[in-house]
Amino acid sequence: MSMLPVMMSDKKDDDGDVGVVLETRQKTKKPPMYKVMILNDDYTPMEFVVHVLERFFGMTHAQAFELMLTVHKKGLAVVGVFSFEVAETKVTQVMDFAQRHQHPLQCTMEKE
Repeated sequence: MSMLPVMMSDKKDDDGDVGVVLETRQKTKKPPMYKVMILNDDYTPMEFVVHVLERFFGMTHAQAFELMLTVHKKGLAVVGVFSFEVAETKVTQVMDFAQRHQHPLQCTMEKE
């Protein structure tokens, strides 16, 4: 009488079926994005707003000028959309810069 080794594939569950493990993969959620906006006021010079847009948002002079006019005409404009940390940093940088130059320019952020 020969003894055959028992293989893993020969073993069955109690009900006689071979078990199958399904791997479930969770979808990764994209982090929420935040709009950074500049608000119009009656005191901050237009040139200063253009400078802020160039310096902190990497815009060309022409892009910054167009957006500054939008802020001037509509009261506010979205200047970029970023992750929370980046948006928060941009708002802080702009507000600090405006305060150092004694301008009341306001920069805010809100969830997209």
